[in-house]
Amino acid sequence: MEDEQIIKLYLQRNEKALEEIQNKYGSYCFRIAKNILTVWEDAEECVNDTWNLSWNKIPPIIPLSLKAFLGKLVRDIAISQYRANHAKKRYRGIEVIFDELEECIPSDFDVEENFDNQQLSELINNWLGELPKEDRVLFIKRYYYGDAVKKLAKEIGCTENQMAQRMLKLRKKLKMFLYRKGVKA
Repeated sequence: MEDEQIIKLYLQRNEKALEEIQNKYGSYCFRIAKNILTVWEDAEECVNDTWNLSWNKIPPIIPLSLKAFLGKLVRDIAISQYRANHAKKRYRGIEVIFDELEECIPSDFDVEENFDNQQLSELINNWLGELPKEDRVLFIKRYYYGDAVKKLAKEIGCTENQMAQRMLKLRKKLKMFLYRKGVKA
């Protein structure tokens, strides 16, 4: 079913909309949550919470891209779940990503609490806009969706080590870009 039809079901308050997003975007949302949380059951719970939240947000919000809208919801829910359980040391998925980005993000920012900081986000978005499309897509898949380096390497047909080196180069470029913009790590 097309996204426009699914949104119409939401607007009509037809619960079939939830069935349709599960069929169309269930694995996509689960992958995002699982990459962040690493615990299958918690990721599944986040996806279910995403469906509930989407039901409450559509309407009044009518997303231009249902996929991006659901991806943002599930990512936010998973990061909240991660933070709530972080003291229990249950998750390793997002910690690796935060550790990798800490060399680029200034030390006066708490990466976990200020990751969505508007000014920093705008700078990173500007930097992403300057990258070649393939690098931009890889960076977003790794640091927004949490895809594993191994998975990214397989997608583009290189070794895991080559992909890790490519990610390192991208982080160094980001660090230099932020430095030139007055943000010191």
